[in-house]
Amino acid sequence: MIKIVTDSTAYLPQETVLKHDIRVVPLCVHFGEEAFKEGVELSDEEFYARLGKAPVLPTTSQPSAGEFLEVFQELVDNGHEIITLTISSKLSGTWNSAMAAKEMLPEAGISVIDTLSVSVGLQMMVEAAIQSIAAGATRQEVTDQIEQIKEKMHIFFVVDTLEYLAKGGRIGNAKAFLGTVLKVKPILTIQDGAIEPMEQVRSKRKALARMLDLVEECLGEDAPRAHLALTNSLVPEEARTISRELTERLGCGEAIFSDLGPVIGTHTGPGTIGVATYV
Repeated sequence: MIKIVTDSTAYLPQETVLKHDIRVVPLCVHFGEEAFKEGVELSDEEFYARLGKAPVLPTTSQPSAGEFLEVFQELVDNGHEIITLTISSKLSGTWNSAMAAKEMLPEAGISVIDTLSVSVGLQMMVEAAIQSIAAGATRQEVTDQIEQIKEKMHIFFVVDTLEYLAKGGRIGNAKAFLGTVLKVKPILTIQDGAIEPMEQVRSKRKALARMLDLVEECLGEDAPRAHLALTNSLVPEEARTISRELTERLGCGEAIFSDLGPVIGTHTGPGTIGVATYV
């Protein structure tokens, strides 16, 4: 049987994890000398409460190769093949840790995929893998499918401030937007696994409206067939409104909806809204 392993930045619903026996290897958030495993030792509510009071912004770290090895070994010992999907290698060292663990089990049937994605983009790839495995696909067939989805995935997001991305070192070429007028809201994208700047808009309302335009433009006539997912940090009602507007506009099915947890929230900050889509 094929088992799925992913990391905590997929922010999978707990019912999905339990139903499909998915193994989630957590990343960590560090507040000074205190380290917390995401989703295990620190809830979203606790994290954002601490973030608002923290004198220094927290940092994050990837799981070790040993943590992946422990999960891999247990699954292999029980006769399973493994498909591992991780956050983009350009945003975290998690993929490197998973690859190092795979190399320690050279005879095992393990695929490790650098999704070049994060959050709901990663979540949608996990969901696609679940469906393919249930339909009887082989490990290679599932891996090939995820590689195809990678090529078609589009991720856009609007942040209230670039402060968190800049201080966390994940800002990439979006650093070109630093030093702009405070009220300007940047629209960013994930391109080839890294954060890239798209446009600057004068208000968040206009930035979100423009983000919807960008989603529609990238999908074109395929919009009704689009897979769609939205995420947010501390603005769920705003994100649900955007979700409704987008599904009506595109004529596609219902969107996946999730919250940004501590690790990604460390780098984006509160008030973020993101959209991931592919056909």
